[in-house]
Amino acid sequence: MTNSKSPVSQTGASNKMIAYPRSIIELFGIEVPIIQAPMLGIVTPSMIVRVAEAGALGSLPLSNLSPEEARSTFSEIRRQTSKPINVNFLCHEAPERDPACEDAWVQCLAPYYAEFGLASDPSPPGVLVPAFGSAHCALLEEIKPEVVSFHFGLPSKHLLDRVRKAGAKMVSSATTVEEAEWLEEAGCDAIIAQGLEAGGHRGTFLHRDKVEAQVGTMALVPQILDAVKVPVIAAGGISDPRGVAAAFALGASAVQLGTAFLLCAEANVSSLYRQAVRAARPEQTLITNVFTGRPARVCSTRIVRELGPIATHVPAFPLAGAALAPLRAASEPHGRTDFMPLWCGQGCAPEPGTSSRRVDQMAVGTTQAALVAATQDTPANFDQALVEIRQARHWTSRRNGIPRV
Repeated sequence: MTNSKSPVSQTGASNKMIAYPRSIIELFGIEVPIIQAPMLGIVTPSMIVRVAEAGALGSLPLSNLSPEEARSTFSEIRRQTSKPINVNFLCHEAPERDPACEDAWVQCLAPYYAEFGLASDPSPPGVLVPAFGSAHCALLEEIKPEVVSFHFGLPSKHLLDRVRKAGAKMVSSATTVEEAEWLEEAGCDAIIAQGLEAGGHRGTFLHRDKVEAQVGTMALVPQILDAVKVPVIAAGGISDPRGVAAAFALGASAVQLGTAFLLCAEANVSSLYRQAVRAARPEQTLITNVFTGRPARVCSTRIVRELGPIATHVPAFPLAGAALAPLRAASEPHGRTDFMPLWCGQGCAPEPGTSSRRVDQMAVGTTQAALVAATQDTPANFDQALVEIRQARHWTSRRNGIPRV
């Protein structure tokens, strides 16, 4: 079936979709509409290279790196692949110090310090993640990535203009329709619809205190699609081909996956973290602010249960984490996750494997969705469409070595 309306395009052995409605393929210059989430502290250069070489978009978080470290890391990736790369920045405001709040937070942690025999007066918190500024723009002007994504909104207009002039496509996360409309008005080339199920920090920036009012991915995606004209990327709770296919069926142009890559061989995840994620059930993840001062989805641990999930005496992002560092250092060597931020979404616990294999597995979902859409466009050829679906299932299962879906 080769009618002009079909969103499926056969490209020889690759068989990758290149013509989806509102396609993000040409926008980013990638082959598969899958984005590896920029999980700060977890993503490694080898993960990004494998994802990019598999045809998807690898994402490099740079907020916590100095310009020299960021330049070196990006160069390391570029030496191994020429495929498009996304670099990501957290776009928070510089925190205002509140000594009273910081003292109250230390007092909340004092019993834990006593339990581990630690001094009860930890060092004052430093700014571990600086706000996006002119130095970051200078870096982008130098390294010239194909895509720049932001979390927590966007930088100010004069900084955004510099990002645009550097030649990068711009993306940011929205957790509501209002935020999506704001991002489109500000000039984003695509919008990540981050549902409630997503692991890590909420991308909320207009009404960030209203965590309880957030919407699930499958409800959020079509609402944002109806409100904006730019491509929409679905994120949150998508961890297998079925979730990928569902997101495309709702009209998403791509999916962003984080938890799905969490247990890949290239991920910077400790054995303790890996064990916890594999054992966790979706209902055992929740949104808390105790680790950084901003709401984020994690696997439940002792400190979350005892002080949270939403604590009142937590310093502004990202200052809260400094006082937890000594507790982590004292507990983790003993196999305890009491104070470890186990970032994790509500999707199915992924199986170990390589990042490139994960891309291939998830690409099965894009093929399914495209073929289903083709049957809807051409009901008269439904029988032929079924034949093509069966052929595609056989091809993908044979190529990826996974069961037919």
